Amino acid sequence: MAAAVLFSTGGAAIKACSLSNWQVAGFRSGIAAVVLYIALPGARRHWTRRTWLIGLAYAATLILFVLANKLTTSANAIFLQSTAPLYLLLLGPFVLREPIRRVDVAVILTVAAGATLLLFGSAPAGTTSPDPGRGNLMALAAGATWGLTITGLRWMGKRSDHAHSSEAIVIAGNLIAFAVCLPTAIPVEHVRLPDVAVLLYLGFFQISLAYMFLTRSLREVPGLEASTLLLIEPVFNPIWTWMIYSERPSAAALVGGLLIVTAAFGGTVWRLRHPPAVL
Repeated sequence: MAAAVLFSTGGAAIKACSLSNWQVAGFRSGIAAVVLYIALPGARRHWTRRTWLIGLAYAATLILFVLANKLTTSANAIFLQSTAPLYLLLLGPFVLREPIRRVDVAVILTVAAGATLLLFGSAPAGTTSPDPGRGNLMALAAGATWGLTITGLRWMGKRSDHAHSSEAIVIAGNLIAFAVCLPTAIPVEHVRLPDVAVLLYLGFFQISLAYMFLTRSLREVPGLEASTLLLIEPVFNPIWTWMIYSERPSAAALVGGLLIVTAAFGGTVWRLRHPPAVL
């Protein structure tokens, strides 16, 4: 729950920083990479080309999420990124050799319907969402890259004997995101002390500490409970921005987000209770 709450603060914190999109994305990931590298010594070894390949998908997710939050509402950004199960299910038969079942078709159609509402039922541009159309597309792309990341992590988990391979991928992803953003992020002409504080919070708490909470909890918490608690992130993310900036998502966005979150949770519950038969 602590991990989900920290993750959920990303939208409001990103909007609080007056630096450019690329500066926030780059410096946030740079700080996170350093913190995680120091805090997770087991993840410093056994890096392979697969580590960097999956890390590339994760880096794209990190960057696109920041860019989307700067352009559209936090609700649209997090809900559209939550379309990852759609891509995960579509990639499953090809990468993980997992067949698509009837419940998966229902999840795909429901998530697609929710994404459609988010894309075409968005509120007009506002102070905290200057270009919702472009931001929505970036958030949708973040959902695709996050789906690729999860697929890669699961694929790696089935083939790697190293317990820290996922941690190495997270560090690699943040390093790549920092390197990609750096040329556009410098020089930093104007920076305020509150901006520095926000960047430190994003890198140290919103990414690093949240990730450490998550990996530690997954050793003890059953899959269904973990999936349920992690739904706090898309639920609370727009609440923080509403409380701080009075940012109100449209009715269509709320309905679309509800469809996506419900489909993801329902599909998880069904798959855990009806595992495929082992022949």
